[in-house]
Amino acid sequence: MKALLSVYDKTGIEEFARGLSELGWELISSGGTSATLAAAGIDHVEVADLTGTPEMLGGRVKTLHPAIHGGILADRSKSDHLDALDRLGIGLIDLVVCNLYPFSTDPSVELIDVGGPTMVRAAAKNHDHVGVAVDPAEYGSILAELRSSGSLSLATRRRLAREAFAHTAGYDAAIVAWLDEREGPGRSEAEIKEGAAVFDTVALLPPTIHLTLERAGSMRYGENPHQHGARYRIVGRHTWWDDVVQHGGKELSYLNVFDADAAWRLVHELPAPGSADLAVAIIKHANPCGAALDTDLVRAYERALECDPQSAFGGIVAIGGHVTMAVAEAIASGPQADVIIAPSYAEAALAQLASKRKATRLLSAPAPEPLVRQYRGLGASMLVQDADRFVIDPSEWEVVTTAQPTGGQWRDLALAWKVCARTTSNAIAIVTDAQAVGVGAGQQSRVVAAEIAVGKAGDRARGGAAASDAFFPFPDGLMVLADAGVAAVVQPGGSIRDAEVIAAADAAGIAMVLAGGERHFRH
Repeated sequence: MKALLSVYDKTGIEEFARGLSELGWELISSGGTSATLAAAGIDHVEVADLTGTPEMLGGRVKTLHPAIHGGILADRSKSDHLDALDRLGIGLIDLVVCNLYPFSTDPSVELIDVGGPTMVRAAAKNHDHVGVAVDPAEYGSILAELRSSGSLSLATRRRLAREAFAHTAGYDAAIVAWLDEREGPGRSEAEIKEGAAVFDTVALLPPTIHLTLERAGSMRYGENPHQHGARYRIVGRHTWWDDVVQHGGKELSYLNVFDADAAWRLVHELPAPGSADLAVAIIKHANPCGAALDTDLVRAYERALECDPQSAFGGIVAIGGHVTMAVAEAIASGPQADVIIAPSYAEAALAQLASKRKATRLLSAPAPEPLVRQYRGLGASMLVQDADRFVIDPSEWEVVTTAQPTGGQWRDLALAWKVCARTTSNAIAIVTDAQAVGVGAGQQSRVVAAEIAVGKAGDRARGGAAASDAFFPFPDGLMVLADAGVAAVVQPGGSIRDAEVIAAADAAGIAMVLAGGERHFRH
């Protein structure tokens, strides 16, 4: 029995090679793997000695040879294949152990592996006769099966072949994504229009997208208990979720993860750059039902909760700072939360929350990486778009009414704009003194969204600031806010009735700000 060992990641390769050798296997190796085996005193044949051809082109060509691929690809059920190998003096290879250059961690042309994927695919194609291992984690189980049975079962070879094809698929997808990033969306619109790139000049998206996903976490269930759910990540990409630590509570469900992601991203967006404010956001069904800024986290939590304590039950609480015992006590005295997520906790605070909220998932997490692209499945089709971001700085917003926002209202407008942008459309958010006091989400009518927001805010809307995620098509939605006492409003503008809406704001004495046409629909 012969095994070909050619690995970049040499984790466990000495022990594995020694185990194969002790079982009587003949080992073939090349390059750095050969040097590792030689240093460990493990007998093997170098690929160059087997092929009669030394490595060339700086190592680009070493295993691409009939003496290698004939031994891997021969169909042992066909006598003409075996006769051909006999005539050429080529021996059979029964196991290929290979992992690829780490392209995802340090992408470059020189780390585009050629020989490795070729060997892996050849062995995986011929899995009826040949085993293949691309993951060092498999070495132990392979040795165990060889020791107990003398060979790998067909079921094992098929499983390993699937892993091998998934491995090369992810590798190729990473290369395509790298080329896209170099040649496509990273270029300016001017360069695109000049024909300097191959992508659509409007969407700035590549003609094909190659996603290879690996399961990164199990879920208790999907959106509903009868649905299966899991968290996947793009192969080779490390995400902030990979560094989340769960300190207590039940296993996360699909919606726990979805909503916690929304809460964690929002709490990092809320403070103004350079501000000393700390943020707390409370999310229910991916929508904010509370948000507040304060230099004191206890106060920030209490003010976020005041927005809509009824909806906060069973929601996600995102804390934008270290959870002290005082913060934990405040949360423990509030409504039950499904998830609490924060950057860190005092040990006593964790103990307090764990004892008072046994069902609550307690997560500590790093800051989230920015969203770049979003995907939404439509059966066999998929919608793809750049992630929604805040393009126009509030300093560039335009006041279009006689009334001008006060300094405090400017801060509240900016906070309302961020909360509204992360709320399902049609959306209206009302903020008073750095505290969300009313949020109307997911309505077919903007008027109804405004009515819900002012209904939740009550008297707290008076003197506050409101945001609308899209323009007011008529003055009616604005008048709902005016009648509740809202003093300042930010909206994108761009309606054919902008002049009529602005006139209504002037008549009501409201300060109206246009956000340069920047809309934030969210579905």
